[in-house]
Amino acid sequence: FLNLFNFMDGIDGIAATQALAMCLSASALLYAVGAGGGAVAPVVLLAAATAGFLAWNWPPARIFMGDVGSGYVGYALGVLALWTVVEGWLTPWVWLILGGAFLADATVTLLVRARAGVAVAQAHRSHAYQRLSRHWQGHRPVTLAFAGINLLWLAPWAVVATYWPVSGAACALAALAPLFVAAARLG
Repeated sequence: FLNLFNFMDGIDGIAATQALAMCLSASALLYAVGAGGGAVAPVVLLAAATAGFLAWNWPPARIFMGDVGSGYVGYALGVLALWTVVEGWLTPWVWLILGGAFLADATVTLLVRARAGVAVAQAHRSHAYQRLSRHWQGHRPVTLAFAGINLLWLAPWAVVATYWPVSGAACALAALAPLFVAAARLG
């Protein structure tokens, strides 16, 4: 998650919106499975801090997350994910689904760039979200689209994967496949 958030933090509000959606979904799932306030509280606190930041980072942004902020948010989410998995509250499939919008865009971008023989670590503007931002002429519609994908598409799949853990891999495939296809179609 650390590298993923750093890689994807490129337009106003997108990384904070992704983190907020992941935290809200994860905290609701933790509460639903009876993990208790000690498990829910750190996720809610990260959500609250992210929401406070998002007030200033929303398009047009007045402050930016940057490498330090995106690195911290990604690291914190990774630690929370690992902790909730080790404790048996959530599965890795749930976290994979919750991070799916960023995972699909970043993975497809890296694969396309590697296949084209372009240095994958070199700065670029070839992510699906960057292409959409140019096409839609702004950051806000893309950030809202990612929020919608997270809350209306990925969160319900994460609920199914939480309540039926044996279906976690199938849920992840069903949730992520359309996102990978969409990212690939965007180039």
